[in-house]
Amino acid sequence: MNVVASRSDWRASADAAPFSQPRVAIVHYWLVSMRGGERVLEQMLDLYPQADIFTHVYDPDAVSAKIRAAKVTTSFIDRMPLSKKLYQYYLPLMPMALEELDLSGYDLVISSEAGPSKGVITAPTALHACYCHSPMRYLWDHYHRYKKEANWLARGAMPMMYHRLRAWDVSSSARVDRFAANSQFIRQRIRKVWRREAEVIHPPVETGLFTPSTEIDDYYLWVGQMVPYKRPDLAVDAFNANGLPLLMVGTGGMSKALKARARHNIRIVDRLDFAGLVKAYARCRALVMTAEEDFGLTPVETMASGRPVVGYARGGLLDTVEHGRTGIYFESQETDALVDAVAAMEAFLPEFDPRHAIKRAAQFSPQSFGQKFRQFTELERA
Repeated sequence: MNVVASRSDWRASADAAPFSQPRVAIVHYWLVSMRGGERVLEQMLDLYPQADIFTHVYDPDAVSAKIRAAKVTTSFIDRMPLSKKLYQYYLPLMPMALEELDLSGYDLVISSEAGPSKGVITAPTALHACYCHSPMRYLWDHYHRYKKEANWLARGAMPMMYHRLRAWDVSSSARVDRFAANSQFIRQRIRKVWRREAEVIHPPVETGLFTPSTEIDDYYLWVGQMVPYKRPDLAVDAFNANGLPLLMVGTGGMSKALKARARHNIRIVDRLDFAGLVKAYARCRALVMTAEEDFGLTPVETMASGRPVVGYARGGLLDTVEHGRTGIYFESQETDALVDAVAAMEAFLPEFDPRHAIKRAAQFSPQSFGQKFRQFTELERA
């Protein structure tokens, strides 16, 4: 596939101002909260502190001081009515909005893709490197799920609008010179959807914030949003069946129903402060991971705390947890499969070595991410 610029063009761009740093732009889909994508953005800013940020919608009160310290330019979506809350309704306008952003003065353009960001137009001599958290799920593999959950008006409009958006999503992938995926799972999805190859650079996890404990309690731990794709219902049903203690931390649309459904051995709390979460990771018997995640931070945070993981053997978990060494897999999102996996974990725990989990988690540190991402975005790379 043709690329926008040759390596000699990128070198010429980098050599044009030999005593100055390259001019860097980071395009991030929207800045309305601090979640996994925004944490990766912070690490990108650590690597390129001179970078300017471009985004569709920006809420300064919802992001970190590090992001607020950067120069942030928004597309016209930010000026639309109620854009900070209803930005997803403006999705059909985002391709045009991206193409109206002027990035002609930048040598290196980094797009951070989970929502639309890679479709910008760059200078012929610029390097465009895309770090992909996921091709847009609502356009592709999760489309029918999102359609079923949409209101009647959106459900009627989605077929025509999303058909056009898919065509743009594929065609705009040709504007990218290099792709990186956050897991092997996302690498496969990039190949499937865009027919492009990508290298894998796992997202940074602040593993140094977590420490093991010499005291281990009797509960298993589940952490996440109480929404259908996270499958908290699977954890409730499995631990209702086996009667073992389970602590669940999270809020969402399923929370009320699951609290009513859970038996006395299951405790569900809306949230823990960070110190409480660190303690919960370090003292649980094991984390229970029921979702298919693109990468998944919680298994790495658990291993950094010296504890193992019972996890669904799909998605990014396969990159992080080692079956029979730092955790136990289960192969289907069925109650019996999870019950059996927890029983296997009980048999495994006497031989589990926390040092193996801590060593595994260290492979996903910010330092590891920084080294690989610098190489990925190097203008001079052969």
